[in-house]
Amino acid sequence: MDKRQVLAELVGTPGSVLREDQWRAVEALVAHRRRALVVQRTGWGKSAVYFVATALLRREGGGPTVIVSPLLALMRNQIEAAARAGIRARTINSANPEEWEGIEKEIADGDVDVLLVSPERLNNPDFRDHVLPRLAAGTGLLVVDEAHCISDWGHDFRPDYRRLRTVLADLPEGVPVLATTATANARVTDDIAEQLGTGGPPAEDAGDGAGRALVLRGSLERESLRLSVVRLPDPAHRLAWLDRRLEELPGSGIVYALTVAAAEETAAHLRERGHEVAAYTGRTEPAERAAAESDLLANRVKALVATSALGMGFDKPDLGFVVHLGSPSSPIAYYQQIGRAGRGTDRAEVVLLPGPEDAAIWKYFASLAFPPEEQVRETLRVLGESERPLSLPALEPLVGLRRSRLETMLKVLDVDGAVRRVRGGWIGTGEPWVYDTGRYERVARRRAEEERAMLEYADLSDCRMAYLRRQLDDEGAAPCGRCDNCAGARFDTSVDEEALAASRRDLRRPGVPIEPRRMWPTGMQAVGVDLRGRIPAGEQHAPGRALGRLSDLGWGNRLRPLLSDREADGPVPDDVVRAVVEVLADWARGPGGWASGEPDAPSRPVGVVTVASRDRPRLVASLGARIAEVGRMPLLGSVTVTGPHTPRSNGAQRLRALHDSLVPDAGLAAALPSVDGPVLLVDDWTETGWTLAVAARLLRRSGVPGVLPLVLAVQG
Repeated sequence: MDKRQVLAELVGTPGSVLREDQWRAVEALVAHRRRALVVQRTGWGKSAVYFVATALLRREGGGPTVIVSPLLALMRNQIEAAARAGIRARTINSANPEEWEGIEKEIADGDVDVLLVSPERLNNPDFRDHVLPRLAAGTGLLVVDEAHCISDWGHDFRPDYRRLRTVLADLPEGVPVLATTATANARVTDDIAEQLGTGGPPAEDAGDGAGRALVLRGSLERESLRLSVVRLPDPAHRLAWLDRRLEELPGSGIVYALTVAAAEETAAHLRERGHEVAAYTGRTEPAERAAAESDLLANRVKALVATSALGMGFDKPDLGFVVHLGSPSSPIAYYQQIGRAGRGTDRAEVVLLPGPEDAAIWKYFASLAFPPEEQVRETLRVLGESERPLSLPALEPLVGLRRSRLETMLKVLDVDGAVRRVRGGWIGTGEPWVYDTGRYERVARRRAEEERAMLEYADLSDCRMAYLRRQLDDEGAAPCGRCDNCAGARFDTSVDEEALAASRRDLRRPGVPIEPRRMWPTGMQAVGVDLRGRIPAGEQHAPGRALGRLSDLGWGNRLRPLLSDREADGPVPDDVVRAVVEVLADWARGPGGWASGEPDAPSRPVGVVTVASRDRPRLVASLGARIAEVGRMPLLGSVTVTGPHTPRSNGAQRLRALHDSLVPDAGLAAALPSVDGPVLLVDDWTETGWTLAVAARLLRRSGVPGVLPLVLAVQG
């Protein structure tokens, strides 16, 4: 089988030929066993390079190709493409643990041509210590897909990618390596090429280039894309605009949102308006994700409303449009996402609908970056003093980080050699470690620069495609002649009044459920708090309500400034009170509400209790008083915090700070003995849910029959 036959079967088109740079990459990998970096636009055919190279290397008796691939959607596409070329591909990832043992046996028997692994597998102790060494010793080709993630530009996205530096160093001599990406500027390209090579500067020579990585970088021009920006005054206008024009957009496509809440909210609204759409986020179950991808590929839906969970590598050549409800925080991320469209069509529409709230969302995600040095040092101290490995649930109560951020930090420290993941959890290595302040400051500066670039892109009067290409250091970026600035606007800002009324109604519809905490965090005994296991039903609060989420498109935009650190404390605004009253009315009449007439429904609240706020005492006090006035029930008093003020932290740390430090004020203490029904527990916002849980426990243990939490906002 020669390269032309493999390529024809791969793409399903007889007579297909490799592009010049595709052939140069294949030749470097197969004939010269080199390391190569391919930086080419989406749809150029990077996967053809490694599948053709795999077929030729396997024909020569080489071992299987190992592809490190970041997303499940990408893996599914790659396996299907490999099958078309007669290449036997399998995957090991978080979604198929029951298949791992069988796949490892197939590899040992020589029945696997390509193994796709997620970067997280590289940090799994069993895989890292037992499977990976055998793969490294026997692999015929290592492929690093979306290779920009091994540069520090991408370290927060997938820190496990940084472990590839160790894998590359441990490969036997003569094993070719291919790195591919469509989203790397010149700095990232040089960084990756240096890591692929042996320490010398990257070379773009066509000779044997011994010891150096071959870099093949092409133009990022995308002739099929028609870029537009449409500025609208608020989220309601943006939803109404999308409602009116979705069916006019060509084919099927993707609508990107910046947060999970916005994606789910948008998908729900569009479905109510009669559009065939589905939500696709990090909260979507794996089976539902696979079904949604299949529906989009088969054009059974008009669009997936997605977060960045649907991104790199999703391959639908005829994807007709990409719309963004809100700007991504960098031109690199934006180019990568719009690259999903128009890969196999002559024309695809790309529309950005920026919003003033975008910057606040960027700021929130930036706050989740690598923690400050004192928190890192505290984690290293705790691990160093422990006589046994500590799991994430056991470590979480001992440090001030939420679990997902803690895990990301540990993975970075693991690559740096300061900690190690073993069976049972994490251990400190005792190796010297330096907090790379300069590096993290550089990352922060680059993020700020990229955010400014996206703001410039939205206000641009010159060619939009040329601007994006320049941001990715693509030489020769001339005006495209197709974007709205080059060819004239294709979309106006008009919206249908009925659609606008519907979007306003949906976005202003208040009410988000709050589920009770049912289990205490693991490991609380280690910090002197004797709470474990299930929270007794008689100490829990009932399901509660929030006015909205801080991350949603509707009430989030109203509540974020109200609850911001920059906003002065003051009485609750009238429009917020009216919305809270609407939440209470819907809650009372809805399923399980006290006015629903259902047999197990709680009785009507008999009073209001507030959680005394240190940050916004006037806001919370006035909210409680207004609710008591409207509901014609007494304001019983407040639960107050007597302990020291604690900054935002993880749930276990929050619980430790609250335990035994929440007490009723004098008025509430006097009222509690006579409370003979449920009470509304009022606070400004909730993130971990532990303030509500501990306050409810206090009230329930004092004889209150039921606690119904009511807050303005949920973080998340």
